[in-house]
Amino acid sequence: MRKAKNSYRNNFRQNNLLAGGGMNGLGTVFVFLCLLLSGCDLIKMKGTHAEGDAGRIPVARANDFYLYKDELAGITAPGTPPDDSAKLVEAYINTWIRKQLLIQEASTKIDINEAQVERKILDYKYSIIAYEYQTYYVKQHLDTIVAPDEIAAYYKANIDNFILKQNIVQGVFIKVPKNAPRTAKIKELIYSQKDKDKRELKSYCLSFSSAYHISDSTWVVFDDLVKNSPLAEIPNKIQFLKSNPYYEMSDETFLYFLKVGQYRISDNVSPLEFVKDDIQNIILNKRKVELAKQLEDEVFKEGQDHNEFEIFN
Repeated sequence: MRKAKNSYRNNFRQNNLLAGGGMNGLGTVFVFLCLLLSGCDLIKMKGTHAEGDAGRIPVARANDFYLYKDELAGITAPGTPPDDSAKLVEAYINTWIRKQLLIQEASTKIDINEAQVERKILDYKYSIIAYEYQTYYVKQHLDTIVAPDEIAAYYKANIDNFILKQNIVQGVFIKVPKNAPRTAKIKELIYSQKDKDKRELKSYCLSFSSAYHISDSTWVVFDDLVKNSPLAEIPNKIQFLKSNPYYEMSDETFLYFLKVGQYRISDNVSPLEFVKDDIQNIILNKRKVELAKQLEDEVFKEGQDHNEFEIFN
């Protein structure tokens, strides 16, 4: 087990350190820590012009502290247009001046506990590295398949957490210009259960509608369904839904067709179908937390078994 774990750790290091790890790997950690450490240097006030800086070209000064040209290396990527490079360098210099003046002001107004600052930097460093390793471990071990039965069980056990905050519907909504052809046939197509008519309705919407939703088995928020239409301004939407399984209206430019198959009113329990994606994400996040804790426990147990740590009185 220990040999396998060491091999796994080496694999992690190779993937994330030697290959850079991408923006989500330890390359990001390295950049972040560099920024932290450079910030620490600022707090220690190491920017004064000293004899050892002879020959270096200063590009900015904040009181007795200098920023040198060689410290600007790497700010712009190779191939960056000259105008863009100049803007990036200018922005960096301005930021440096602002930070220096703020830190110098702080040093005259408050006592800075440098030991505490160093501890915080180390805490950040260790937390980030541990997080990156946990993320890598979780990615390798996470079972992303969530069975419908597991979703249903979670829904049933936590049903009070799935109270609707908005009205939702299963229905059809179509918005077409008044000058669109064959508008008199839209209602017939909406109500038809024939596959041929369903295909015709979809083709019609693709060709002529300004907005449409014809998947009448999918739960959607009613306000999202009818946005950018006069239906969005209905004052009592609950009463409207109870009284209007089908509704047509028009304004100066468009015709609007709405068919409501089922609806659920806000402050009632959400149907499972409406929240199943949320439940799946909750279950996956719980698995991630459990895997991260599992990794911590495994590493601690191995260290304990192999006498890799001790606490001194």
